[in-house]
Amino acid sequence: MTFGSLFAGIGGFDLGLERAGMKCLWQVEVDDFCNKVLKKHWPDVKRYKNVREVGKENLETIDLICGGFPCQQTSTISAIKSCRKGLNGKDSSLWFEYLRIVQELRPFWVIVENPLGILRWSDTITIGLERLGYGVSRFQRSAWSVGAPHLRRRVFFIANPMRQRCEKGARIGESFPYVGLYPWVTPPRGNWDKATPRNNRMDDGIPNRVDRLKCLGNAVVPQIVEILGKAIIEANYSIGR
Repeated sequence: MTFGSLFAGIGGFDLGLERAGMKCLWQVEVDDFCNKVLKKHWPDVKRYKNVREVGKENLETIDLICGGFPCQQTSTISAIKSCRKGLNGKDSSLWFEYLRIVQELRPFWVIVENPLGILRWSDTITIGLERLGYGVSRFQRSAWSVGAPHLRRRVFFIANPMRQRCEKGARIGESFPYVGLYPWVTPPRGNWDKATPRNNRMDDGIPNRVDRLKCLGNAVVPQIVEILGKAIIEANYSIGR
């Protein structure tokens, strides 16, 4: 299977899907620091900078599109505070660029990821994809659910064409293993400090601590995406694609 990565960041989605057995054909990312990371790890993959300037005229057809569009309104803090305007801000409009690209390329699978605040506008995402003929399922996972010593709670939307939906494809989220009994379970306090990365180090020659922290903070957990990718490949096989 092939995939394209929107809002690629430092390649969390890309790494996870490649580990699952997929191949990345293109990446779209506006941040300069992130693009340096992507170039280092995916030197042969085509990269584009502006999501508003890509579409069917320059993006290769792929089996899957993935990405978490940037939107401050969907952070947990913003959701708790005062976000009552819906997905209509400057950053939020990037979701509609995502949807436009899906409409133009018509991939068989779509993965959308965002923090918990996106639940306030899950209907906007679901209805948008359904109007394009996709069936949408949604589930939540945290980094702790795959063994990491932190939470990083995220919501995933998985979509594929309604006419070819199968039970396994529509319920991919249930294929995830759990650490403990519940995916949101808080890690034991004693484990946090032992595994916390020293994010302010500069031994790789990158002195900009702000860029490093920002990119690590936004990245999706590759282990979750790898499990998701394997489930999608299995679902693909079960429906004869």
